[in-house]
Amino acid sequence: MKENQKSLNTSRSRIDEIDEEILQLLRERNDTVKQVIDTKIKNKLPIFIAEREEEKITQFCEKAKALGLDPEWAGDFLRMIMSSSRAYQSGNTFPKTSSGTKNILIIGGKGGMGSLYSNIAECSGHNVSILEKEDWDRVEELVRKKDLVIVTVPINVTEQTIEKIGPYLDNKTILADFTSNKSQILDAMMNVHDGPVVALHPMHGPDVTNVSKQLMMVCHGRDSESYEWLMEQFRLWGLRLKFVDPEQHDRAMHLIQGLRHFVALLHGSFMREFDLKPEEMADFSSPIYRAELMMTGRIFAQDAELYADIVFSNFERRTLLIEFLEHHEKLAQMVKDNDREGFIREFRSISGFFGDFADQALQESSYMINRLADRFG
Repeated sequence: MKENQKSLNTSRSRIDEIDEEILQLLRERNDTVKQVIDTKIKNKLPIFIAEREEEKITQFCEKAKALGLDPEWAGDFLRMIMSSSRAYQSGNTFPKTSSGTKNILIIGGKGGMGSLYSNIAECSGHNVSILEKEDWDRVEELVRKKDLVIVTVPINVTEQTIEKIGPYLDNKTILADFTSNKSQILDAMMNVHDGPVVALHPMHGPDVTNVSKQLMMVCHGRDSESYEWLMEQFRLWGLRLKFVDPEQHDRAMHLIQGLRHFVALLHGSFMREFDLKPEEMADFSSPIYRAELMMTGRIFAQDAELYADIVFSNFERRTLLIEFLEHHEKLAQMVKDNDREGFIREFRSISGFFGDFADQALQESSYMINRLADRFG
């Protein structure tokens, strides 16, 4: 064997040993995390503390730089480890609020979001009951002495469900919902229930392994002091809370959900019409188009009725979609007229509208593209 080959084999062998040492250290870290879990549960501490995490990442990056390592890479490495730790902490037991055990009824608790939050609430020691459409003959029994009732059913039957449950609620029971529309739903809850009311919108799907670092939108309804324990519980689970006006929420959701999902429909429909097979497109894609293609494909892996409910949820959203399509016709005219200068003017005008956010988007999207290329290249 040549001398340089021997040297290479020796180095590779040492790399294998170092990788094994890293795995052993990660296992030791997980064992220590278990002790942290026990302490957090015992002392009712949150799973995710943003300030603590950012402080650790900053210190870790500074130490990496001092050792001649790429601090940005080191920060990503630690984030992945900490994310794994949060998932590990969220596996079996969660901390419970200082208010103690609560009795919770989840209407639609066997659905995706209902199942997720039923499990998390039970893992925090709360008593959870579920009401499905076949259980309405037991509604009085199920709703009795409940501290919280959450409506998490399809959008198109949410108001009907709220009207149906309203007469059975005790005036101390908190009435909440998980619907992506807030103004109309909040009004419906306020109309049928004289007690505490809060409108909620989890900004994630039911497929997350844990809810730490996920966003929960909150629209105040009535008697916010009565549901402060629920906000505390969300924080203990690691959720980030954003308190918003219902009209502001709905305006944002028209774009974030309604418009985005309709654009996915346009994208997918055009591909089907011209037989642009997604697996072939992926083979020819740059990382950024691959990411767009995956986000489109992700939608079509899910339930058509769910997305129809989102897109056609109310008159305001449908009106925005019509205006969106009419605006597209104006832009399409530039293509028909071969108006290159008009395109440039429109592009520059939009760049001015996006302002500094465009630079932020370039930086964040470049990060995602590089990670995607590393993972799937």
